[in-house]
Amino acid sequence: MSASKTVFVLVHGGWHNRSTWNRVTPLLEAGGFEAMTLDLPGAGVHATAPASLDRVPFDPVAFATEPSPSAGVTQDQRTQAVVALVKEAASRGRVVLVGHSAGGMTISAVAEQVPTLLHAVVYLAGFMVPTGMTLLEMLRHETLSSALAPRLFVGNPAIIGATRIHPGSTDHAYRSLLKASFYHDVPEADFTHAASQLHCDESNAGALAPSAVTQDRFGTVPRHYIRCTQDCAIPLAGQDHMMAAMDATIGGKTTPHTLESSHSPFLSQPAALARILAGIPSLARRVTPAQQVPT
Repeated sequence: MSASKTVFVLVHGGWHNRSTWNRVTPLLEAGGFEAMTLDLPGAGVHATAPASLDRVPFDPVAFATEPSPSAGVTQDQRTQAVVALVKEAASRGRVVLVGHSAGGMTISAVAEQVPTLLHAVVYLAGFMVPTGMTLLEMLRHETLSSALAPRLFVGNPAIIGATRIHPGSTDHAYRSLLKASFYHDVPEADFTHAASQLHCDESNAGALAPSAVTQDRFGTVPRHYIRCTQDCAIPLAGQDHMMAAMDATIGGKTTPHTLESSHSPFLSQPAALARILAGIPSLARRVTPAQQVPT
């Protein structure tokens, strides 16, 4: 391992794919870092759309009830995919693991499994959930009650086996809600392209898998949180609540950073996001067990 080189492993959020980071990775590389991305299982090249999506004419009832082809994707599959990438990255330098939105659940699980391979974990408006809690439980917390994203959900997740959205919808109200939820500060052309990259289904497994982080493993990895103050998918109050809840249960202190952005600063403010990420390696210091214990 090269002690002087930092490798960023970047994990996308729900319904997104590795193209999330296309504007950020060149900026990190220009700064002398390395950046690695992947499509999580069930996402990007691994995503399979429900057959009803392309039916002509479109049948909204069929789309809202068809079982998801992604229902079998598990959180462990996603965790292991990122663990494998982290191991590859660790052979090149010190690893900073970054997770956006629901990708926060995956980076927490990875940090619990391979804490010694990580220099830091970074949550970008991400779900940072205390031990024993699920993403769904956190989403129902009062601090996230103003989140717009749940209004995008189509059908009953318990029936279709996934949380489904319709990113290709031509309904003006739905597309306006999609933009408001994730991309309200992104130019229209960029929004159109970003929406075209989204997949429909997120397996329920990720939302229902309880966080299993511990003080002795996850708690030893320096953690950072990039707050997005104009976020309508994970409101700022919810972001701050998750930091406080994790600090209270795991101990130590989550280092906050702030962007005046929507849920998608990788599109609206890639340079500002890259600057924050570039500064994190010099801030991260591993935590000893004595420092973890909540007071």
